[in-house]
Amino acid sequence: MGQLCGRCMQLLRDFIGFVQRMSSDLVQGIKECLTLISKCSCLKQNSSKTRQLYKPILQPHERVTAEEFLQHIETDFEMSALGKDPLEALRTLSFSENPGLQQSAALYYLHMSQHMNIPLPVEHLEPFYALLRSADLEVQQMSSLSLVNFLLEGNIDKELVVQMGLLEPILDLLESEDPTVQCNSCACVMTLAVSESNREAIGAARGVTPLLSLANSYDPRVQQNAVGAILNLTQSDKIQEVLCKEGALPVLALLLESPDSEVQYYSCAALSNVAANVQHHKALLRPSDRFLLQTLISLLSSPVDKVSSQACVCLRNLATSADIQAEMVAESVLPKLCSLLASGSEDVRRASIALLWILSQHPPNQDTLACAELLQSLGTLLAAHKTDPVIVGHTACIIKNLSLSKNHQRITESCCVEGLLQTMLLTDTQEDSLRYVTSCLAELAKQEGAMLHMVQWMDEPLTKCLVRLAGQLEHPEPSFHAASVIQHMIGHDPEFSLAFGKSQMAKLLEQVRQQTEETQELLRAAMCHEDS
Repeated sequence: MGQLCGRCMQLLRDFIGFVQRMSSDLVQGIKECLTLISKCSCLKQNSSKTRQLYKPILQPHERVTAEEFLQHIETDFEMSALGKDPLEALRTLSFSENPGLQQSAALYYLHMSQHMNIPLPVEHLEPFYALLRSADLEVQQMSSLSLVNFLLEGNIDKELVVQMGLLEPILDLLESEDPTVQCNSCACVMTLAVSESNREAIGAARGVTPLLSLANSYDPRVQQNAVGAILNLTQSDKIQEVLCKEGALPVLALLLESPDSEVQYYSCAALSNVAANVQHHKALLRPSDRFLLQTLISLLSSPVDKVSSQACVCLRNLATSADIQAEMVAESVLPKLCSLLASGSEDVRRASIALLWILSQHPPNQDTLACAELLQSLGTLLAAHKTDPVIVGHTACIIKNLSLSKNHQRITESCCVEGLLQTMLLTDTQEDSLRYVTSCLAELAKQEGAMLHMVQWMDEPLTKCLVRLAGQLEHPEPSFHAASVIQHMIGHDPEFSLAFGKSQMAKLLEQVRQQTEETQELLRAAMCHEDS
């Protein structure tokens, strides 16, 4: 084969250049084509800004259905609500490509959700799928709101909503750019997430990520519902792990500083649920960052009762280690808790006394806690709420814990001893709180100064109460503690000695003593027989 001449070589070079240019243009053309396809509205049916590129033709059967449906509503709305004919009409209207017809169906459902007081038949849920998937913004707004109303009123079974496949379109609406649709869809998720199976379904469908995004929304309604949905999801241990992996903890911690008290409460309650699992404490309380702990302590001063109460609960759940407890005390938590003990809210009082009980269990904290301010607050609390078993039980446990340190004199000089004695007169023997009260009094009676102070308060009703409790052997623990108090007091109080001597308790104890002596004699005889 011969060699190409110069002219042929040039022709070949030109052809190669032509092919290269064509290839480049072809690739660019493919890119442009794919870009245009990706931006087409057919791939963005869930976008609130989507508008159809053509005007759907109103089919003849749709026109007839719409006219009959409107006539049905005008003549007998209540009867038409659950009938078979209007259901078929709703299906036709809902699955239509005409936005006007879909709006009619959505408006109908919205009206029904505001006036129905009976369960919605299961078959009426089917049209919701098409309405929630609609490209029309008004249809999305009305259908999502009506679904929220049905859920809140209990007219729809929450688990059935998920089983019928409505969760997917609801979660898709979370990514809408319209605040109303965002608000309604978050509310749907929040309501559905009260069920454990629904929580798992939401987590499996990747519903956590868009909720965390909306938790930072500038719209207060959207933010409230998004954080409320996250709160309900934290009731599942499995979803807690998902939330932590998705970065929920920093988001919730920052929301504690929200100016919206509802958002503060929801985020604090969500963190409380997570903090109930010790495995998450490392992530919640990083050594280099104590933002969460400091923010929670600051929330104890919130003027909103449910916020300060929930902050107590969260701190209590976090206070599982001695180091964290010591850090809370070092952060001046005590004055805030003393203030909360005097709150007019039962929840606040109970939450704060429960946190104090946890803190009092750590010996290094006891000297700090046994201050005159706290002891005075505890005494006042007992005097005002003698019949509240939670208050009485926790207060008794706190005083007992503090009495184990070198703070006997402070406790003796406070009004706590009197408060504990007075609660015995009003506490039912079935209550666990009585066990804690008698246990605390028995511990105090071991100390000479405290015991002498107790004797000063012993009047006839208290004396009889102690003797009666000591004699109730069917309640062994309070009976034992009451008998222990009697043992320490009997040599110091003439009235007490006299009442004790005349009581049935003296006879019972004497019987026990005699039985014990007889048992010992039998044992000695048996041992002698064995030796022989």
